[in-house]
Amino acid sequence: MVPKDPAMLLSYVNLKLRDFYGSLDALCEDMDLDKAEIVDKLAGIDYHYDGERNQFV
Repeated sequence: MVPKDPAMLLSYVNLKLRDFYGSLDALCEDMDLDKAEIVDKLAGIDYHYDGERNQFV
């Protein structure tokens, strides 16, 4: 289950990106997640995806 709380979601997604996925697109496709929803929720706490670093910063 993906966390609903934005701070917990940030930690969860960054861990998955670091340890298992080469991109946000790959994570969302494999886990059947809505990329726009994740991006919007994390933007709400001022975090944005950095493709070069493959993490939300």
